Amino acid sequence: MPLLKRFDVPGPRYTSYPTADRFVEAFGPADYEQALRQRAEGASVGARAALSLYVHIPFCESVCYYCACNKVITKHHSRAAEYLLALRAEIAMHAKALGSAQPVSQVHLGGGSPTFLSDEELQGLMAELGDAFRILPGAEVSIEVDPRTASPERLAAWRRMGFNRISFGIQDFDPDVQKAVHRVQSFESVRGLMRAARELGFESINADLIYGLPKQTPASFARTVAQVGELRPDRIALYAYAHLPLRFKPQRRIEPSTLPPPGDRVSMLSGAIASFLGHGYSYIGMDHFALADDALAVAKRQGRLHRNFQGYSTQPDCDLVALGVSAIGRMGATYSQNAKTLPEYYDAIHRGQFATVRGLALTRDDLLRRAVIMALMCQGRVEFESIELAYLVKFRDHFRAELNELAAFEAEGLVTIESDSVQVTAPGWFLVRAIAMVFDKHLQADRVRERFSRII
Repeated sequence: MPLLKRFDVPGPRYTSYPTADRFVEAFGPADYEQALRQRAEGASVGARAALSLYVHIPFCESVCYYCACNKVITKHHSRAAEYLLALRAEIAMHAKALGSAQPVSQVHLGGGSPTFLSDEELQGLMAELGDAFRILPGAEVSIEVDPRTASPERLAAWRRMGFNRISFGIQDFDPDVQKAVHRVQSFESVRGLMRAARELGFESINADLIYGLPKQTPASFARTVAQVGELRPDRIALYAYAHLPLRFKPQRRIEPSTLPPPGDRVSMLSGAIASFLGHGYSYIGMDHFALADDALAVAKRQGRLHRNFQGYSTQPDCDLVALGVSAIGRMGATYSQNAKTLPEYYDAIHRGQFATVRGLALTRDDLLRRAVIMALMCQGRVEFESIELAYLVKFRDHFRAELNELAAFEAEGLVTIESDSVQVTAPGWFLVRAIAMVFDKHLQADRVRERFSRII
């Protein structure tokens, strides 16, 4: 526990490198369209690989005070109609730029609450994606679900639409915590939904939890963790709450005095880890757990784990088409993000142009460091020779300063530095973000980290 406290500093989650805070407004619609054309012409790094699709649905009926997502709070479901028309136009623009029937191996609907949409609206959206792209047999098709908007009947409808993976936002089952964050949902209702999802044949069921919320204590969170263990989802995502009220307006409704102190947060994390491991889960990395026979755990054991904007994935590195307001995508050696507000997004789409408002063209050094950081985050090991062959550098010479800095981690038993590799140890996995930060040139340059959540 003292070790966890010592390394509990703000840092990126590394769903990309460079991280999204490094995107620049100089990268706009024309740059994004060029990246799409390069893929269509076969010049993109991932041009021969299947695409991944992400669709952002921003609407929620009520605000959860902890939420840091891009969202629109409304009870007027009619607002979805205009958004779906804009999405249809954006999908068509991508199909035109990339060419028809581009293969897709992964589809993910996130938000907000994708289940804000009616089943008819979701069916129409999935049909449009299927018309514009070629969704491959066996593709991962997943949706984020607010349990308060779900029912066994809706689950059956989503399964018929082709969704085979589902993620339930639980966060915490304690009634006092739920009231404090304005998200009340019973354990019994979630248990019924999970049971129905299994009976319907969903291939993977995920549960999201958050520790560090107001009114949480180590004892109360231990009860939630035990209840989740009883539900036995295939995967568990355990996130640390980041209280950044200056950036995220809903968090201003949380009274700071109700937040658990750092020591309690560490106790919650360590207790949850021990409990999930005791329930037979494998620790995937950073904040993810999976049952031993889940595809994510198998990929971890086989060294095939990858990481993208949705977190850990079994999908190989591939281009990601991101659709909708604020959505972040990857195309070749570029990242891009759509407009963050609906008026800006609608304006761009109505003018017949991509809604890109910022992004980044990666340099050779960015690509090199991304390879190192993702190897650490996913495999927990960097082989010097593989990096040297791919990027024509002498690893020990190029990263001399970083290896020197890693010596402190080695002294704590978090990494092992060999003549030909850096290996993250079992304890080091719990602090892998801090280890990866050593290789983040942008972060090392300015040391301004307050915009990131704390590692613990």
